[in-house]
Amino acid sequence: QVQLVESGGGLVQAGDSLRLSCAASGGIFSSYAMAWFRQAPGKEREFVATISWSGGSTFYADSVKGRFTISRDNAKNTVYLQMNSLKPEDTAVYYCAAAPRYYSGSYDSEYDYWGQGTQVTVSS
Repeated sequence: QVQLVESGGGLVQAGDSLRLSCAASGGIFSSYAMAWFRQAPGKEREFVATISWSGGSTFYADSVKGRFTISRDNAKNTVYLQMNSLKPEDTAVYYCAAAPRYYSGSYDSEYDYWGQGTQVTVSS
C-alpha cells in the first residue's frame, strides 16, 4: 500500500511560479509511474503530467506543456511539479497518483494510489 502526501500549494498571482511536492511511503517508489492530476471547482478531474519510474519518459497535457515540468527523485521518494507562468485557469486542487508499472498514461483509472490533494489558487 502506497501513501502519497502532496505539499507546496498556495495562493499566487498570475505569472508566478510554484513547486508542488508529493512524498511517497509504503512501497518501492522507483517501481511506480507517477502523475499529477487536477480538479477545478465544478469540473472533472483532469490529467496534468506523468513520469516513468526511471524519470526518463514524461508526458504533459497540452494546457500545461512548456510551462509545467514533472520530475522525480527516487532517493527521496518524491515527485515534483514545477509550475511556471501560472494562469488563473490553473486554479485547482492538485493530486499526485501512482501506478505500479514503468509508465502510465493520462487516464485516472490507470492509477491505483492517490494523495489527498493540495490547493493551488492563481489570482489575476
